[in-house]
Amino acid sequence: MKLLNPGPVTLSERVRAALQKPDLCHREPEFLQMQRRIRDRLTDLYGCSQEYASVLLTGSGTAAVEAMVGSLVGPNDKPALVVANGVYGERMAAMLKRHGRHFEVVTSAWTEPMDLAGVAERISGCACVLAVHHETTTGRLNDLASLGKLCRQNQVPMLLDAVSSFGGEEILFEEWNLQACAATANKCLHGVPGVSFVVARRNALQAPGHSPALYLDLHNYYELQEKDGSPFTQAVQACYGLDEALAEIRDQGGWQARRDLYRRRAAQLEEGLARLGIDPFLREGRSSILGSYRLPPGVTYAQLHDRLKEAGFVIYAGQGGLSDEMFRIAVMGDLTRGDLERLLAAFPTE
Repeated sequence: MKLLNPGPVTLSERVRAALQKPDLCHREPEFLQMQRRIRDRLTDLYGCSQEYASVLLTGSGTAAVEAMVGSLVGPNDKPALVVANGVYGERMAAMLKRHGRHFEVVTSAWTEPMDLAGVAERISGCACVLAVHHETTTGRLNDLASLGKLCRQNQVPMLLDAVSSFGGEEILFEEWNLQACAATANKCLHGVPGVSFVVARRNALQAPGHSPALYLDLHNYYELQEKDGSPFTQAVQACYGLDEALAEIRDQGGWQARRDLYRRRAAQLEEGLARLGIDPFLREGRSSILGSYRLPPGVTYAQLHDRLKEAGFVIYAGQGGLSDEMFRIAVMGDLTRGDLERLLAAFPTE
């Protein structure tokens, strides 16, 4: 079965084999050496300066986002500013509400780009900006260059949900004035679910923490991981997979090569669907990692999903009010050109 949902992904044989390594206690030096290596590889992937460090968590990408939000957004007089144009921007606002933080939201429709004019009007009075890089609700790659410029000009730090872009898209830590970004192993890095991470400025991780949580307190993780420790049990086998996945992406040319691979796959898929009369849902601002497409006339998502699953592929539904209009296909993971040709051949032709 080939997974075309936006994570988890179909594993390479190299990563799958790494999961078979010996059982290991997370308190033993062998694990702690691997933890240090993973943390270094995560920051090396984007050439981060020593001002940044990564923190490993056992949990999903959402756990990493909530750890970042809960630990780094304090009870300030100034509000945090959430820029939302999809499910995941709205989810960060929901996290802030749960944590009792002062925040405002600049909202766009799920089908529209970020409202940068609205951000420009309100950013000077804000403590930080929270945004989503790749909004998989529709497959939109948000304009982080423009948003980052606003953050830098106004000296407002950004907290970025990079869960579905880290490893597959450009992330400019300094230029976008990133205080932190949250991501996961099981999307563009091609690891397995169970381990996620936050890459953040050391001075933010060393400052007094704000987290109302025990388990998701980034400052505690950072302090102990800097001493080659771990506050809680880590997902050892998932870490084996991430360690190997990071070595694999390095050997294959880094995030730039992976982005190029996704672009080729996305072009092949889009061209093939166009021949079948299936149009992209977004006309501009689309990522190469995931595409959203209009359902063929007379075909429900359930019918399309089941037909393609019988052929060996798992696709993904639209969310919320878009569920009756579109379907989504991600091109992450261990896929070949032949796989995508087989997928296209399995689509209904009438």
